[in-house]
Amino acid sequence: MAWNPRRARAVRAVVWTAPLVLGMALARPAATAPTSQPAAVAPVRGPTPSLALAEHVAALKKKAPASFSVVVSPPFVVVGDAPAARLRALAEGRIRWTADRLRQEHFDRELPEILTIWLFRNGASYRRYTRELFGETPTTPFGYYSARDRALVMNIGSGGGTLVHELVHPYVAANFPACPAWLNEGLASLYEGATSRGARIRGLVNWRLPGLQAAIRARRLPTFAQLLATTDQEFYEEDPGTNYAQARFLCLYLQERGLLRRFFREARAAHGRDPGGVLTLRRVLGQPDLERFQQAWEAWVLRLRQA
Repeated sequence: MAWNPRRARAVRAVVWTAPLVLGMALARPAATAPTSQPAAVAPVRGPTPSLALAEHVAALKKKAPASFSVVVSPPFVVVGDAPAARLRALAEGRIRWTADRLRQEHFDRELPEILTIWLFRNGASYRRYTRELFGETPTTPFGYYSARDRALVMNIGSGGGTLVHELVHPYVAANFPACPAWLNEGLASLYEGATSRGARIRGLVNWRLPGLQAAIRARRLPTFAQLLATTDQEFYEEDPGTNYAQARFLCLYLQERGLLRRFFREARAAHGRDPGGVLTLRRVLGQPDLERFQQAWEAWVLRLRQA
């Protein structure tokens, strides 16, 4: 079953530790129902936008409520019920910081299309405008990526971890369309809590650790051969409750040993003959026996501590 990029993927907020720390408390203007009046658009800095970008912004002006602000920061257009200055700070700070480092770390290709990032200031605003603008009731209180709408839809009041997580998915789609769900979600979950070392993005131990350690102690984890063989439906719909954490901390292990960038590139190149990446994992680790590797990995996970 092909990856369903419209699936809502919930993640918890985490503390942002990157150098560009930005206050996440958004202004709280009174909610305004959608009207036919255009939303205010912040001036675009830099080169004159392309026709496609101009048309995209014009369409958003018609769709967005009059109280919303629209900030252009190609290839992103950030829209939300907060002042333009706040949205611009997020666009030029957290969003740009993340996108630049994701591309440097893993992705050769920029997004082929404009990506709209809808940032709603709290849970009530997020639920209301998701229904009014997209005709949907969100299945997660945090946010999701919609390939159909070419948009991230976020409750930014829950924190920035969701935004960073979901920003990974369109880059994966642009650079590795056939990426297996475990790797797609493993990378996205890895960067929920991130910092930088030099110019490189680095995932940190995060809130998923205690549940993973409990599952290891209870011997409830699937083997890596099983995890990497999951179809998208199996990964999402038949998750024993550990898939995201197991995939995340496998990516963290590879990162800490300087192997994650290599693994992603080699898994992409070998996808036709190794769709789940199990052969690539054995090769990159230099360990043909994944059961033995998993024993060592589980011992490593049990020694980790959340900061």
